[in-house]
Amino acid sequence: MGQLQLWLAVLAGLSGIVAQEDLYRKVFVFRKDPSDAYVVLRAKLEQPLENFTVCLRSYTDLTRPYSLFSYATKVQDNEILLFKPKPSEYRLYVGGKFVTFRVPEGRGDWEHVCASWESATGIAEFWFNGKPWPRKGLQRGYTVGVEAAILLGQEQDAFGGGFDVYNSFSGELADVYLWETGLSPDKMRAAYQSLRLPPAILAWKSLSYEVKGDVVVKPRLREALGP
Repeated sequence: MGQLQLWLAVLAGLSGIVAQEDLYRKVFVFRKDPSDAYVVLRAKLEQPLENFTVCLRSYTDLTRPYSLFSYATKVQDNEILLFKPKPSEYRLYVGGKFVTFRVPEGRGDWEHVCASWESATGIAEFWFNGKPWPRKGLQRGYTVGVEAAILLGQEQDAFGGGFDVYNSFSGELADVYLWETGLSPDKMRAAYQSLRLPPAILAWKSLSYEVKGDVVVKPRLREALGP
């Protein structure tokens, strides 16, 4: 490991902005349960979102509810929220309303999810470990606000705060992406397989973030998180 990489690794264990250009083969480890820790993601959003896709990979043994990805504005705290209320269920919120996707209970392995939404049709799409689930309707005609606080590991009940530690995440997160468009089925599968992906608002390989509390960046323990 070079001197610069070593210094970045040290910084990643502290609260503060980290100049980490590429998190390939790395993970965020949220060490405590329950926890008040989280990661702030920095994105350049120029206009309201009429479409989006969010993808991430998680590894945890939690059985209680927890938040994975929280995008809040000053008007709506659950503007975009990816939430897991129990081991067999995911919820996707858009503008404070949600749809539920039921999945097989975890077997102690990584879970990869992608959720997309389009305003024109209100169609919400959900992919679990590289496979599509039945599509559902959500918030047709809605527009997602642009001045956002984007967090990993906590659910925002107010802009940038209002946390309930019993909805916090504990475990490992990786491969976080946000696009301002829907992805094709081929790209959804590519995200699961950690293959080349189109440019994104938030991209794991060029992520700007700030650690708040007890979160550490570590190398991932498995060579492949895909199939």
